[in-house]
Amino acid sequence: ALQHLRQALLPPLLACGEAERQALLTGLAGGRIAAGPSGAPTRGRPDLLPTGRNFYSVDLRGLPTEAAWDLGRRSAELLLQLHLQEEGDDLRTLALSVWGTATMRNGGEDIGQALALMGVRPVWDGPTRRLVDVEVIPLRLLGRPRVDVTLRISGLFRDAFPQLVGWFNRATRLVAALPEDPDDNPLAASARLEGHGGRIYGSAPGAYGAGLQGLIDSGHWEERSDLGEAFLNWSAWRYDGDPGDGANGGAIAATADRGGLERRLAQVQVVLHNQDNREHDLLDSDDYYQFQGGLSAAAERLQGQAPALWFGDHSRSERPRLHRLEREFDKVLRSRLLNPRWIVAMQEHGYKGGFEMAASLDYLFAYDASTGRVPDWGYGAISAAWLEDGAVRDFLSRSNPWALRDMAERLLEAHHRGLWEGADPQRLEGLRALVLESEGLVEQR
Repeated sequence: ALQHLRQALLPPLLACGEAERQALLTGLAGGRIAAGPSGAPTRGRPDLLPTGRNFYSVDLRGLPTEAAWDLGRRSAELLLQLHLQEEGDDLRTLALSVWGTATMRNGGEDIGQALALMGVRPVWDGPTRRLVDVEVIPLRLLGRPRVDVTLRISGLFRDAFPQLVGWFNRATRLVAALPEDPDDNPLAASARLEGHGGRIYGSAPGAYGAGLQGLIDSGHWEERSDLGEAFLNWSAWRYDGDPGDGANGGAIAATADRGGLERRLAQVQVVLHNQDNREHDLLDSDDYYQFQGGLSAAAERLQGQAPALWFGDHSRSERPRLHRLEREFDKVLRSRLLNPRWIVAMQEHGYKGGFEMAASLDYLFAYDASTGRVPDWGYGAISAAWLEDGAVRDFLSRSNPWALRDMAERLLEAHHRGLWEGADPQRLEGLRALVLESEGLVEQR
């Protein structure tokens, strides 16, 4: 293993920096940059190295891949087992967020998981391994009720993978047409009442995101239901289509259907998001809280109580793991945000390091605002490790006083909005004094 690491993996990894520089200079000079595949090196793709190539996506006709289906099926079975153990009953309704970039990396694991939950399996052509159909798994073989799965797709997924939208729509129509008992097939029961089995929702054509970022940044919201309302307004477009529909060439069509989305989210028991690698975490981007947090806030607004929130770790394809979102917050807080090595590493990046620290706190706050699942101790621990530590505070004052001010204000906002309960009054006074101090530093710049 060490020999393989030294001879096959280390050389292309070390060559990435120079390859990136040369590709940048070639591109600026109007030259051609060699093409290469996309994906995640941590998911068994050493052929991606060295980076610096003009990467392309995937062959859309082969998604989901057989490997993605296998992992998605195993992850679905694990979720069903865990839900049955915790709730004492089978899972019947679920909402899943699906992203385009993740699909490019993993070959369609989220779609494979959703199909498996519904009791549908893909059919591939033998020689080409391209997807040619989907087929229903009989209940007697499934051995459990089918799950009514609603997808909230990203704008990039909508634009890049219309054929997956079509295949999933075909799967929902097949399931909706089955003459099965409502307890075994809630999707069919719902479709008989509504006249359709559409389960794919997203932002309006040409729009991206989930509508929460603007509210969080501006502070123009009072309760979690306001965030849920914004998510519903932003996500109320249903996407229909079928890859085998010759009338429109398999294209997908968007229909404004807020009522349908509300009916879906008013019934969901679980909101799930999967992560296919460990090169980043759920506090590295606003997309995590916008999608999973938005689904949770909208469901809570409609149901009066929040659904269960699960996080799927697909970073190790041989062993997918699922756990509650609260556990993932605990892991990220302890392993990154409060990790002294990470804090020191951020100081080496000057202004940008301070910016990344402030952004991580912003995403933590926003996730808490939309879900209420962030532990209270996290805010106090961040305040102690970042703003009350002399070395870190001096670094922020020197390199990025704007981030220092924003972090102190964000912690105070978390307290004022009731997200950080039981905060030490002396700590809050210190944060207020820090806001004034950092304001003075900003004015001097």
